[in-house]
Amino acid sequence: MKARLVDVDGQRLNVATRDGEGTPLLLATGIGAHIEMWEPFARRLNGTPLIAFDAPGTGRSPAAPLRMHALARLVSRLLDVLGHDRVDALGYSFGGALVQELAHRDPDRVRRLVLCATAPGLGSVPPKPVAGLLLLTPARYYHPALFRLTVPHIAGGRTRRDPSQLAAQADARLAHAPSPLGYAFQLYATAGWSSLPWLHRLRTPTLVVAGDDDPVIPLANARLMAHRIPDARLHVVRGGGHLFLLDEPESAVGEIQGFLGVR
Repeated sequence: MKARLVDVDGQRLNVATRDGEGTPLLLATGIGAHIEMWEPFARRLNGTPLIAFDAPGTGRSPAAPLRMHALARLVSRLLDVLGHDRVDALGYSFGGALVQELAHRDPDRVRRLVLCATAPGLGSVPPKPVAGLLLLTPARYYHPALFRLTVPHIAGGRTRRDPSQLAAQADARLAHAPSPLGYAFQLYATAGWSSLPWLHRLRTPTLVVAGDDDPVIPLANARLMAHRIPDARLHVVRGGGHLFLLDEPESAVGEIQGFLGVR
């Protein structure tokens, strides 16, 4: 993917795009993460056109104190700037909340929705205590020792079971650490946010994908969303943790491509 800085209503966003055939797939990643971390998943999507962005305060995008509805509006305006009237949207963890909000506020913009390792916010089943506490800090992005110490507790799944997978993710995660302020602003965006009051009104065809070994977002949340969204289905990654799209993307990419109608 080719990256560049794009000005969106005075907010600079680092945006990466890849040309291809069909409806572009918008990628919204997890808290603190940057666009280069998509590589293990993106390279398996063959010729699918992609749009990824660093959320404010992550990667190369300057921080901004935006609530979730304002972030969704910013993403919608980014698509205007890029010239895309309609996209498919895949949100991962924090990004899953963001694309839920986008589909809710701008339903004509999103053709199909993929929600990975995410939750409906306030009212959802909480994380395991240690994982939840570790997620409150960006320490894992700042030093290799902190990465090795914390990420297995956050990720679960293959990352926890396989030391080689943990090592394979280190360089990408440590390459562009989020600013402490930017990370705090992302926590601010999620505070008090919930999609539960309106998920039953979401008409976008939706695929919910979740691992059954996710310490951060228990599988019950995926089941809840798949039940509440009228046109939704659930795919469970057996043994999958919070980072299944990064540590074992083959476990979900076929299901996602089939849902989106791409090869």
